[in-house]
Amino acid sequence: MIDRIVLSQRAREQLMQIKRKTGVKHWNVLCRWALSLSLSDPTRVSAKAHPSDSSVEMTWRTFAGDYGDIFLALLSYRCAHDGFVEDERGMLRLLRAHIHRGVGLLAASPYLGDVRGLYRQFPSFRG
Repeated sequence: MIDRIVLSQRAREQLMQIKRKTGVKHWNVLCRWALSLSLSDPTRVSAKAHPSDSSVEMTWRTFAGDYGDIFLALLSYRCAHDGFVEDERGMLRLLRAHIHRGVGLLAASPYLGDVRGLYRQFPSFRG
């Protein structure tokens, strides 16, 4: 089971930018969006390690909320599909990689003036 998630300083800076533009106040909500956005991309996420050098830290329960089992199932599928080792360390590495990719995509969005802009740019958010 994944216990704690710590993000990089770069991701923290991007999350702060996203928070200012969208008005969303909580890291965990933005990180869930980032994970969901990245998981919706069928390409393999980069296996590069991201440093854990920021103050953005949350427990798995805070991050996942009531969706923990769903996120774990999606991560398990992507581990097998993308060739990551499906143990706690591999799952955490994959989770962090997807969150970092998703945060980068959100931060780079020219439509990030408000939350509605996300729906225009990322149709996968519509359901």
